[in-house]
Amino acid sequence: MSTLVLIPARMASTRLPGKPLADIAGRPMIVHVAARASESGLGRVVVATDTDIVAETVRAHGFEAVMTRSDHESGSDRIFEALTRLDPKGEVETVVNVQGDLPTIDPAIIQAALRPLGNAAVDISTLGVEITRHEEKVDPNVPKIIGSPLSAQRLRALYFTRATAPWGDGPLYHHVGLYVYRRSALERFVSLSPSPLEKRERLEQLRALEAGMRIDAEIVDTVPLGVDTAEHLERARELLSK
Repeated sequence: MSTLVLIPARMASTRLPGKPLADIAGRPMIVHVAARASESGLGRVVVATDTDIVAETVRAHGFEAVMTRSDHESGSDRIFEALTRLDPKGEVETVVNVQGDLPTIDPAIIQAALRPLGNAAVDISTLGVEITRHEEKVDPNVPKIIGSPLSAQRLRALYFTRATAPWGDGPLYHHVGLYVYRRSALERFVSLSPSPLEKRERLEQLRALEAGMRIDAEIVDTVPLGVDTAEHLERARELLSK
């Protein structure tokens, strides 16, 4: 499959403004993410941004950037615009959406996210990690996947929730917000209005499930550090300065 890796990046984060350009071990955060996405070897890597300085910085470090509109409501909308700008002839079959605030992400788990699309019935694939800490099981800031096991490494997603679920004995899985879309699935997804459960849980992926789309999750071993606060940024600096 022809694969395009897109990294949405915006400067207007409410909790950590300007975070794409935050210095981590001598390089801007968005450059770390682009480098790790490139190391996955999946294909062309492009940062999609609405800010000139982000695009200029990415290009200065040898990576590709594309400008998008500033009024997008979600990263999915931004990557779809980027896709249409970069590939107007429709040659790209698969789009990988890597969040721009994951500077420590392992390239191997980006590769792993593509595996469920080996099944032609899957529209979108994503990642999950088994939760081992009790506080994460009850934390609404840790989205969970409720899914039907297909193997030891894969779930078919039935629901995503901020609640502690499912009930009873057995593992709980943290949802990692990295997505791989078939092109047709991304086109359909961005054409849909936000769904009732999406708005209630504040989890965008529920829109796809409510529309009858299939999402499978590959189970991996580690949750990448998402940089949303000043504390997260300091932790990323510690990890990448070693």
